[in-house]
Amino acid sequence: MSHPASRRPASPARRWPLRLDAWSLLTLGIALVVALPVITVLAHIIMPAGGVWQHLASTVLGRYLANTLFLVVAVGIGTFVIGTGTAWLVVMCRFPGRKLFEWALLLPLAVPTYVIAYAYTDFLQYAGPLQSWLRETFDWGRGDYVFPDVRSLGGAATLITLVLYPYVYMLARAAFLEQSVCVLDVGRTLGRGPWRLFTSVAIPLARPAIVGGVSLALMETLNEFGAVQYFGVDTFTTGIYRTWFGMGEQVAAAQLAACLLAFVIVLVLLERWSRGKRRYFHTTGRYQQLPEFRLTGGRALAACLACLTPVLVGFLIPSGLLGYLSVTGGDSLFGARFLEFAGNSLVLAALAALVAVGLALVLSYGARLHPGPVTRTATRIAAMGYAVPGSVVAVGILIPFAWLDDTINGLLREHYGVIAGLIFSGSAFILIYAYVVRFLAVSFNALEASLGKVTPSMDAAARTLGQTAGGTLRRVHTPIMRGSLLAAGILVFVDVMKELPATIILRPFDFDTLAVRAHNLAADERLAEASTASLTIVAVGILPVILLSLAMRGSRPGSRARVGRKDEHL
Repeated sequence: MSHPASRRPASPARRWPLRLDAWSLLTLGIALVVALPVITVLAHIIMPAGGVWQHLASTVLGRYLANTLFLVVAVGIGTFVIGTGTAWLVVMCRFPGRKLFEWALLLPLAVPTYVIAYAYTDFLQYAGPLQSWLRETFDWGRGDYVFPDVRSLGGAATLITLVLYPYVYMLARAAFLEQSVCVLDVGRTLGRGPWRLFTSVAIPLARPAIVGGVSLALMETLNEFGAVQYFGVDTFTTGIYRTWFGMGEQVAAAQLAACLLAFVIVLVLLERWSRGKRRYFHTTGRYQQLPEFRLTGGRALAACLACLTPVLVGFLIPSGLLGYLSVTGGDSLFGARFLEFAGNSLVLAALAALVAVGLALVLSYGARLHPGPVTRTATRIAAMGYAVPGSVVAVGILIPFAWLDDTINGLLREHYGVIAGLIFSGSAFILIYAYVVRFLAVSFNALEASLGKVTPSMDAAARTLGQTAGGTLRRVHTPIMRGSLLAAGILVFVDVMKELPATIILRPFDFDTLAVRAHNLAADERLAEASTASLTIVAVGILPVILLSLAMRGSRPGSRARVGRKDEHL
């Protein structure tokens, strides 16, 4: 007796890994557009550069490599020591001023590296107030004393470290706040004091967070342009700018950008490799208050100085110097022209923040709807722009859009006898595009984390009530995520205000922002005039620091802050 053939389910290998609906196509399209600059740069590796590349290799490439490596190593060690040490002190030790330092240690994050370079150069140079005071006080002349030159490779590494250590501090502090009391108690019963507990227990457990913070600091180091160019330090970033605009060699500049991109890829791979398959879990659902080491006498004073020094040198002194210069000198164009620069910065930052947050919302929701490997890979590619230096993004954008402008103008000239000019590459459009590519990850990470906290039952309830995927996002998820959307937008806004490499390379003719204005004045040694724009950027940068501090406060489950809020609701 024959039986009807049953339909066999398709094997997993034959199933299409992605459901091609509108959200999936939109997610893949955004990822492709955002990845275009990186793809362009990598494609130029195999293109012939004539004798330019050989000239660069025989003259300056070794210096680019050596200086970049020195900055990476020095900044990596400096940010690790300062960020991890201060995070442990404010979390695990009790000493005068600890509550103040918890948020004050984040303040240097508001100061762009090129701004702190301008401030300290004016203060520490030979004709500056410090050396002038020393000569007058001790009756010294030229050659009677030795003073370190801030405009040097070591000076650049020191100032970059002072600005970027908060990346390590933030993540290390969060890791220490979440550490298990049980593990610490075991270490103490084995006779380990505070120092050995810190080195042998706390740091190994917080290693993924610390390595992540150091990696962020090193990526920002590779992206640095304003400070190293002002100090006359040759790195890959300054080399890209010089090769493109000084020599007019697009292919050679793209190949230098590819070398810099290789640095970034190596850093990302090393960070992933350092994590390996290590996972740390709490074995209990109960959270206890962390034990604290009470410091007194000399130890308390040492802890205060250890936390005060980076805040003082990295924020208070440069901010005070900028304020003094702005009051006594200031920008000669302060008024209508200065307001034009500020308006350009504000408009660009606002538009970039809106676009970046909108695209990040689409990407994170698309990944939620279809959490498959293709969608996941596409969203990761779209979010990799933060790891790519601004100069690399700028080169990767200019090349295809310059070709597009040439093609359009060629067609117009051939058929209509007119030339439209620089339609894309000479407009603010590519600036917005560059900012979105560079900072999409900032908003995406914030929104992905917020969206992950929304229970899937809300999606199911909305769909049963007749809502489409778009309607669910608009009417259910967006109101819940309002706070995260605002925070993500503010972070992108401030990052765009500070961005210098991509802005200098891509800005339209006679279109300056506050960052460009400060850089141009400082390049002409008009540091007092540059202080006005620099101080404005610092003032805007304080806002996300306040948000970060509020977000980190009471982040440990079971902490007194959280328990207090819970009791209020009860």
